[in-house]
Amino acid sequence: MDNNNLEQITFGGGCFWCVESCFNMLKGVHSAISGYSGGHKDHPTYEEVCTGETGHAEVVQITFDPKIISYAQLMDVFFFLHDPTQLNRQGNDIGTQYRSVIYYKDDAEKAKAEEALKTSEASGKWSGTYVTEVTQFEKFWPAEQYHQGYYNVNPNQPYCSAVVGPKIQKFKKHFGELGMLNEA
Repeated sequence: MDNNNLEQITFGGGCFWCVESCFNMLKGVHSAISGYSGGHKDHPTYEEVCTGETGHAEVVQITFDPKIISYAQLMDVFFFLHDPTQLNRQGNDIGTQYRSVIYYKDDAEKAKAEEALKTSEASGKWSGTYVTEVTQFEKFWPAEQYHQGYYNVNPNQPYCSAVVGPKIQKFKKHFGELGMLNEA
């Protein structure tokens, strides 16, 4: 991978444990890091974000090589992994920290995000109105170290085995058939 030409994208699609795990399996993704964006407190902790009072969303910041995986492909994965019609929740995870959000860094990236949103909504994959925010990126705060690669270390934790594991299996089947996954 050519580290000089890497790009980043930051978005939230519910609990970051699943989103991070899936993106780290994709060809062309250099890293996917769980963290927090969109809030008003510097250096928030997981416990603070969980209260909903800091304004942050649980997000994943993805560093990728656009020569291997495109922004549009990353957006396809993003909309595959979560339900963008659920306001401030994903399944039983409820609160503004679980909102669907794409953070953009400039007008060109904003236009790409809005186009990806329209394309996904027009696909009919999810019934209902999309509530995904397209918001100016300000700051990314990495989550605590124990959140990084959480599913890989804790696959038998009850939430992981009941929610994250099945979602990852569905992801691996679909994107594996498309040839988008790294060799295991």
